Amino acid sequence: MSFIGIDLGTSFIKGAVLNPETRELHCVRRTAFPPQLENTAPLACEFDPHAILAAVRALIAEIAPHAPNCEGIVMCGQMHGMVLVNGRGETKSNCVTWCDQRVLMPHPSGVGSYYQVLTRRIDPQHVKQLGNELDPGRPLSYLFWFREQGQLDAGLTPVSLPDFVLSVLCASAPGVEITNAGAYGALNLETLGWHEGVLEDLGLDNLRWPALREPGEVVGHVDVQGRQVPCYTPVGDYQCALVGALLGAEEVSLNIATGSQVSLMMTGLTLGDYQTRPFFEGKFLNTFTYPPGGRALNVIVDLLCHLARSQGLDLKCPWEAIARAAEEVTDTDLEVDLNFFPTPRGDRGRIANIRGDNLTLGHLFRAAFKNMADIFYDCAVRLSPEKSWRSLVFSGGLACKLEVLRRVIQQRFAARCRITPREEDTLYGLLILASVFSGRARSVEELTRELRAALL
Repeated sequence: MSFIGIDLGTSFIKGAVLNPETRELHCVRRTAFPPQLENTAPLACEFDPHAILAAVRALIAEIAPHAPNCEGIVMCGQMHGMVLVNGRGETKSNCVTWCDQRVLMPHPSGVGSYYQVLTRRIDPQHVKQLGNELDPGRPLSYLFWFREQGQLDAGLTPVSLPDFVLSVLCASAPGVEITNAGAYGALNLETLGWHEGVLEDLGLDNLRWPALREPGEVVGHVDVQGRQVPCYTPVGDYQCALVGALLGAEEVSLNIATGSQVSLMMTGLTLGDYQTRPFFEGKFLNTFTYPPGGRALNVIVDLLCHLARSQGLDLKCPWEAIARAAEEVTDTDLEVDLNFFPTPRGDRGRIANIRGDNLTLGHLFRAAFKNMADIFYDCAVRLSPEKSWRSLVFSGGLACKLEVLRRVIQQRFAARCRITPREEDTLYGLLILASVFSGRARSVEELTRELRAALL
């Protein structure tokens, strides 16, 4: 018996056959996410929802022959993607994603941007209850912009991208599971319901907000090789990836890819000056999502590669040379600040304390990795001033690829570390969830503890 797992990512839509008996992934496939639509609003980032739906259908059809006796479909999706639908399930908007920044446009009132107007309308205590998830790239922000533009009809339903896909595949009413609901920026974490006060303050209370679902709830059935198989309510890809990393309560999660996240899993709700997101089985994730990752490092890489590109030379894999050079430098007094993009830490990076003998490839990236390690450590201490963690778990492409980066971070934390057991951590997380949803495991916590022990 097997499941089909679908991960609706930002760059790719991935699928695989999940075997809950052997706990292995098979027939991993990926297809490019459809291209961004042109000629939409300034600063907008929109995609054709029907093109996304067609890509998912095609991927399921490709994988299905390799999933004999398929028991069901499990799915996770990129955080913050949203489609508006009417009461008949018809699309009334494109898919808007987390890259959308239209609320940063000037508000017609002349008192700032749409986002500044939005934030002034919400009580600071309410922002905390939202898990500090008030951000330009959230459905709450897109919806406010639509409303202020007079483009938001009463009675429409804002649906997360994976919930939209499954509602069409299953011909069922859209709902949302709690990990995806938290991504809207409109969930009251204290009540685990939509924040009615915030919605009223923003004029969004006339929408038909989707019903909240329990993890593992079946939303409908779809035909797979002539069999009607159940589809389980989609979950957030961020939470799913941490399940796949086998995150434990005593571990700091360091996910380092294009961006970075530092997270601690909490058994209860503790709101603070960090983001808080729902996790599974009554737990929460306290998180910082602004630390620098590959995007910041690529600013330096692109600069170093510019002369080669200008001469028509294509450096196939600069990261191999970077890793070797950084390995050869055991320490450096060169200073690099990777805040090249707007974050709560600022929006101006720098390279300082330059001498003739330390402005080299090895010193430059050793200093950049030290800066990352310092920021990650600072975030972890802010999440847990008592330093309750015992070890680190690395996930994300950059962390898994660069051993020297992991070593620099481990030295800063002075803690044990491990790497996520599977490169495809979101698909592996779906396998674990499928095992729980199908009754093969009693809980996510119990199964991840068992799998983590097997790694030792």
